[in-house]
Amino acid sequence: MSALLDSLAQGFAGDAGRRAELDEALRAGLPGPRNEAWKYTSLRQLERRSFQPVQEAPAVDPLLLADIPGPRAVFVNGRYSVALSLTTDLPEGVSLQLLSEALAEGAEAVRFLGRRYERSEEVFARLNAALANEGVLLRLDEGVVVSQPLNLVFIGAADGADRAWHLRHLIELRAGASLTVLEHHFAVDDHAHLANSLTHVHLAREAQLRHARVQRDGDRASQLMRTEAVLARGAEYRRMDLELGAALSRHELNVRLEGDESRLVANGVLLADGRRHLDTRLGIDHIGRDTACELGWRGLGAGRGRAVFHGGILIREGADGTDAALSNKNLLLSEQAEIDTQPVLEIHADEVKAAHGATVGKLDANALFYLRSRGLPEREAQQLLTAAFFREPLAVIDNTEVREQLTARVDHALDRLGSP
Repeated sequence: MSALLDSLAQGFAGDAGRRAELDEALRAGLPGPRNEAWKYTSLRQLERRSFQPVQEAPAVDPLLLADIPGPRAVFVNGRYSVALSLTTDLPEGVSLQLLSEALAEGAEAVRFLGRRYERSEEVFARLNAALANEGVLLRLDEGVVVSQPLNLVFIGAADGADRAWHLRHLIELRAGASLTVLEHHFAVDDHAHLANSLTHVHLAREAQLRHARVQRDGDRASQLMRTEAVLARGAEYRRMDLELGAALSRHELNVRLEGDESRLVANGVLLADGRRHLDTRLGIDHIGRDTACELGWRGLGAGRGRAVFHGGILIREGADGTDAALSNKNLLLSEQAEIDTQPVLEIHADEVKAAHGATVGKLDANALFYLRSRGLPEREAQQLLTAAFFREPLAVIDNTEVREQLTARVDHALDRLGSP
C-alpha cells in the first residue's frame, strides 16, 4: 500500500458499509500511467506523501472574508466554521444543512451517499465515499427563485502538519427553482494539505443553477474534486470553473442530461504557470431528446506548468435532436510548459448536431505587431492579448456583478505571470 493511502485510511470513522468501500479502494490502489483516465496526471509524488486527519481547524481572521458577503458557509481545513459563516438570513424555501447533521438523522437524509464507484480510476471518489463526514446539503423548494448568490467558502490554513480532508456536498433544486452558487477555494497562508471533495447536483424539471468555482489554493496544495450532475426535463446548468492555484488540481465534471430539452453551458480557465499541474476531465452524457451542451475551455501553459484537458461527449441512442459543441483553446507561453488536450465525441443517435475542436498555440504575431505599432511596449501588448484570451469563457455567467468578480480573479492571477 502507498504511504498516501495508508495515511488516509487512518482517518476512517464510519460504519461497516463504508469500511467495505474503503477496503475496495485500498485494494485497487492508485491508478498508474497505463490507466487512460490518468495518463497525463502522475500520482507518483503524491502517493509517497502522508497526511494527518484534521483535528481542529486553526483560527482565521474574519477580515479575509470581507469581499465575500453572506449568505455564506465557511469551512477551514474541511471543518465548518460557525464564527465565519453567515447563514441566519437564508431566503424562505432554502435549506442549508451540514452533512454531519444529516448523518446523525439517519439514512433517509443522505440517500445520495449510496452512490458507488467501481472503476479503478475512481479511487478518490471511493475514498470520499468511505471517509467524508462533512459537507453542505443545499436544497431549494419548488418554484423558489433566489437572486442573491450563495457563497461556499473553503479555506486552507497551515497548522504545523500536512492535513487531508474529504467533503461531500449536495445541491438540489426542485422544479422551477433558480439559484446562483459561488465556490471559493483559497489559502490564507502556505500549506501542503490535500482536499478531496465530491459534489452532487440534482436539477429537477425547469430548474436553473448558475455555478461558479474559483480555485486559487496555495502553491503546494493538492485539490482533487469531482462533480456529478443530473438534469431533468428543461433544466439548465450554467457553470464556470477557474483553475488558478494549487500545485496539483484535478476536477472531474460529469453531467447526465437525462430530461428532454435539458441544457448545459460550462466554461473554464486553466492557468498552469510556475510548476502547477491542472487537470480537467469532462464526461457529458446526452440521454434525453433535444438536449444541448456548450463547452468552452481556455488553457495557458507558462513556466514549467502543465495543463491537461479531456472533453468527452457521449450522445446515446435515442438522444435525437442533441446539439453539442466543445472548444478547447490553449496558449503556450514557455518552451518548458506542456499542454495535453483530448476532445472525444461518441455518437449513437441520428439527427444530431455535434462539433468539437482543440488548439494549442502562441500569441498571435500579427496582433502583437499591431499593438506594438500603436506604441505599446512588448510586455504590455503580451499581457493585454493574454487577458483578452480569457475574457470569452467568463460570459457564461450572466450576472454582471458575479462576472466582474471572476474577471478580477483571473486578472490578478495573470498579473503573477510577469512577462510571458
